[in-house]
Amino acid sequence: MPKNKTHSGAKKRFRVTGSGKLMRETANKRHLLEAKSSVRTRRLSRDQVVAPADQKNVRRLLGL
Repeated sequence: MPKNKTHSGAKKRFRVTGSGKLMRETANKRHLLEAKSSVRTRRLSRDQVVAPADQKNVRRLLGL
């Protein structure tokens, strides 16, 4: 039986914490940052937990 391959796009976008939570980066932090306040860009820098509705799909893509 061949092994399942990890989805290359998903492994760049998600990571698993030690406790098993799925983390993702926040959107809106790539460009046009001059217009956004420092408070906003700092808040966008933090990682977010993947929404419960998406966790099953993300785990499947990561091969977990």
